[in-house]
Amino acid sequence: MLRPRIKYEHRPVRLGDGHVRIGGALPGVAATIPDPDGTVWALLVLLDGSRTVGQAVADLVHHHPDEPPDTVRAAIDTLAAAGYLEDADEPAPEGLTDADLERYGRGRALWRSMDTAPRTTSWHAQLALRRARVTVVGVGGVGSAAALALAQSGIGALHLVEPDVVELSNLNRQVLYTEHDLGRPKVDAAIEALRRHNSDVEITGERTTVDGTGVLRRLATGCDVLLMGADTPRAIRSWTNRACLATGTAWVDGGYRGPRVSVGVFVPGHGRCRECARPAAQARTATPVAFRPGDAWEDGVHAVNAVSAGIAGLLSAHAVMSLITGIPRLQATRWVTYNLVTLRHAEDDCEAPDPDCPACGPAAA
Repeated sequence: MLRPRIKYEHRPVRLGDGHVRIGGALPGVAATIPDPDGTVWALLVLLDGSRTVGQAVADLVHHHPDEPPDTVRAAIDTLAAAGYLEDADEPAPEGLTDADLERYGRGRALWRSMDTAPRTTSWHAQLALRRARVTVVGVGGVGSAAALALAQSGIGALHLVEPDVVELSNLNRQVLYTEHDLGRPKVDAAIEALRRHNSDVEITGERTTVDGTGVLRRLATGCDVLLMGADTPRAIRSWTNRACLATGTAWVDGGYRGPRVSVGVFVPGHGRCRECARPAAQARTATPVAFRPGDAWEDGVHAVNAVSAGIAGLLSAHAVMSLITGIPRLQATRWVTYNLVTLRHAEDDCEAPDPDCPACGPAAA
């Protein structure tokens, strides 16, 4: 780093109790640093991009001669390792046009504000998205919102999988479709809509019915992340889990049940798979068994609107992009549930795999 400066998004604030806060006020990004004599603040002021590291060290030591130069250099290294610094002499990113820089500039600022890792370019996230391929299975309420967010964010390639046609009952929540699409295959209408939003994204699709792990293995092969947004058949998430374990593909599980919206993040080889994470999460929250007097209850309509489906889809897109970019650095296996009644959330970080899991345990291997 030739001329370090603090990211604009992480600019520091001097508190009145002998501390300095850097990185804003967001937990997971912000840090509070003790500064009883003002030395830390003096260093942060010097890191404005107008000085080399050596010049910043020399200037600080000039005003604070009790500070050893090696200690000052170590402090600058610590700030860089925490993701708070950038190089004022950063060259223009290769692989992005002037139009890209304008289009994704606001997104770049968000990625930078969430990032807590040193990068060679402040456009790291956008370049990672440009190189990525995502498969979206199910382009309904969850999948259509997620696909739209991914396309607008500049993902490199999207492959959509959806066998159904657009029906009137879809239009209360599935954002890619309009009344003019009634009766059309969803995948065709979705591809057309997404291309209107971002013509630079490679968008493909297929009208395939998922009927087992074989189809999902094919879909998971060759993509960076698979997003499961379909809700039928009942076993589809178990099939997805086993297919992605077999191919080593990271995947995201987005869904809802009435006002309860959930997103799961799974990376094979890191923590529990979905098959052993879900029972563990249910046990911790003491989820009761639903009353089901007969199969006729399975014929009830979905309780959902554009808000609940959209939240699930947008959270799923966020999780997909975090897996691709490393921003934010989410735990590899994570399950988050949002309650739209209380606007509160619950989360489960499922670390150690269950040795008795039939999908990822030793017996499965």
